[in-house]
Amino acid sequence: MTTALEAAGRTLLWSHDTLGLHLLADSDGGVRLGVSGQDGDRLLPLVEVIATDHGRTWSGERFIDTAIGERLRYRDHETTEDGRWRRTTIRLFDARTGLTAGVTLRSAPGARALRAQVRLSNEGGAPIQLENVSILALGGLVDETGSLDGLTLHWADNDWLAECRWRQAAFREHVVPLSRSAHGHEGRGCFERYSQGSWSTGRHLPVAALTDRAGGAWLWQIESSAGWRYETGEREGAAYVALFGPDDAHHQWRHTLAPGAEFTTVPAVLVGVESGGLDAAFGELTACRRLGRRAHPDHTALPVIYNDYMNTLMGDPTTEKLLPLIEAAAAAGAEVFVIDAGWYDDDAQGWWDAVGAWEAADSRFPGGIEQVLDAIGQHGMTPGLWLEPEVVGVRSPLAQSLPPEAFFRRGGTRVTEHGRHHLDLRHPAARAHLDRVVDRIVGEWGVGYLKLDYNVNIGPGTESDGESAGAGLLGHHRAHLDWLASLLDRHPGLVLENCSSGGLRMDYAQLSVAQIQSTSDQQDFLRYPPIAASAATAAAPEQAAVWAYPQPHFNLDEIAFTLVGALPHRIHLSGFLDRMAPEQFELVRSALAVYKEIRQDIPGSVPFWPLGLPGWEDSWIAYGWRAESATWVAVWRREPGSGPAGEASSRADRSGAGDSARTLTIPHLRGTPVRPVAQYPEAGGATATWAAADGRLTVSLPRSNTAVLLRLAPQ
Repeated sequence: MTTALEAAGRTLLWSHDTLGLHLLADSDGGVRLGVSGQDGDRLLPLVEVIATDHGRTWSGERFIDTAIGERLRYRDHETTEDGRWRRTTIRLFDARTGLTAGVTLRSAPGARALRAQVRLSNEGGAPIQLENVSILALGGLVDETGSLDGLTLHWADNDWLAECRWRQAAFREHVVPLSRSAHGHEGRGCFERYSQGSWSTGRHLPVAALTDRAGGAWLWQIESSAGWRYETGEREGAAYVALFGPDDAHHQWRHTLAPGAEFTTVPAVLVGVESGGLDAAFGELTACRRLGRRAHPDHTALPVIYNDYMNTLMGDPTTEKLLPLIEAAAAAGAEVFVIDAGWYDDDAQGWWDAVGAWEAADSRFPGGIEQVLDAIGQHGMTPGLWLEPEVVGVRSPLAQSLPPEAFFRRGGTRVTEHGRHHLDLRHPAARAHLDRVVDRIVGEWGVGYLKLDYNVNIGPGTESDGESAGAGLLGHHRAHLDWLASLLDRHPGLVLENCSSGGLRMDYAQLSVAQIQSTSDQQDFLRYPPIAASAATAAAPEQAAVWAYPQPHFNLDEIAFTLVGALPHRIHLSGFLDRMAPEQFELVRSALAVYKEIRQDIPGSVPFWPLGLPGWEDSWIAYGWRAESATWVAVWRREPGSGPAGEASSRADRSGAGDSARTLTIPHLRGTPVRPVAQYPEAGGATATWAAADGRLTVSLPRSNTAVLLRLAPQ
């Protein structure tokens, strides 16, 4: 019996039944990926490639409809399994240029996520100058009625002090109907988001989604610290999504592929769910993130971290200031103590533009920094230090002693940004210098935790040996990841924190190797809740470090408020704990005790948002996570304009700022008798009632600027 595919002259090469995707070969060998059941004309070529002398067949802002993409033809494919992943590699060939593309699609059994990566090789006789390569291109996306009218776009703006700000709009607000039948052509534009410079998340997160009104969702993530871009638009009456690494137009990336040479794109992940919306999609993405990262005991141990910086020493550590904090942090229950920036500062002109040698300042530590590190260990905590390894200050002796080729250069001139030069870790001298620094700090001083910061956006990259700036940045980025992995190979117990002025390089290229991600530098505790509540959209909860900085001048509500935000994730504790009254200190200590009871549930947890992803000015915010033993929900009620920043809210609707109660919907517990318990703070005045039939939790916080962590355990 002839199938519909055979009748249409198409061959099914691959399918992912859980995701509802299939890969079709046309009668002429063209290969396209799309939603099962969608017509092949709506689908895009599996790989889109722009070369300088082989551009697009329809000019515009889109990076699809490329000449090479249309010419690529099926060569062969194979599927392998290793217990964790099922890998299918489809190989394509362009007869005109000799370019081959190997597309590897990986998925875990039963998962609704697909991880993609493309390897290009030049089998021709002439170089090919690449300007853009897609990682994944998917077409045929429609809403539950088969149209585009019910689709919603979701994306996240990201900025210093204001990370993970999710926004949404109807698809048709950004991709308007153009009456294609009237002129016979597709549009030239699209909805796009992309990175700029070396802060991969300095503008947006490399994560976005399309949802429909029936609860279906497509969610994607690009894993790159060196340039990324995604676009979505309309093609043949359906939506498409195309994911890219760096390109020439946005990142000054060009790559000359010589005969016999290869190039591999950065990876990307696609998640698809039929119901449950964004919550279900982020649950699948969280599982995929856990599967794709380097294994490390920190992912399940989750020790409590005290860091001396935020609203406390602020880069001015000394033995005299640190010893009381060490004693107080240990008494409160901290298990790691990190000495943040400034420990090397012995310069009358300041340290910012003089860093690079990473030697302890004798004036700050008269008995040597080892005395302080030993004190941390004697109090039962792991010592940690702050480093910014990729930069060298313009006044540092290393700026002259290292070879010129060890630094970023453009146009033959060394790049300077905010008083710093940038190391190129592809150069052996740069890497050897950092290896000596880390091996001294970890191997000789006994440091077990490194906070690795990155406080400059160095721009498009470095030009070395005729390469483009963007290609240089990608090369350095890959060398940097290799260097991080080598540190963990040599020091298996070492924990690495990824920081970039907070969350400005918060991507899963970094987090596939680093154990912890700093989520923000936000110092106003009333501004932190939307960041904390959305942190799991950018990082797995057990990798997302959230600041809690209780202070002696805080009242008890404020102390609990700042601590509640950290309890669902990784605790970055700070504050002058040594100056607190006994009642204040006990409230901090009890929060850490609660965390140690519940942290075993975090590494396998599934995040959800009972009030939806929060807006920046929302007064009521909620974040929850499901575990085997219970469901947990953190709830905040705040007045953002009343905090230390003293800023008046610019939002007319403050999401019920004057209300003392809010009802949350928790669908996965609908019909289940549960008992809500205020886990922390126990005496904060919060109450909660549960309506099992509707799956509705009503939470009362009688005072503004208060928060509570609730445990919902089945009765």
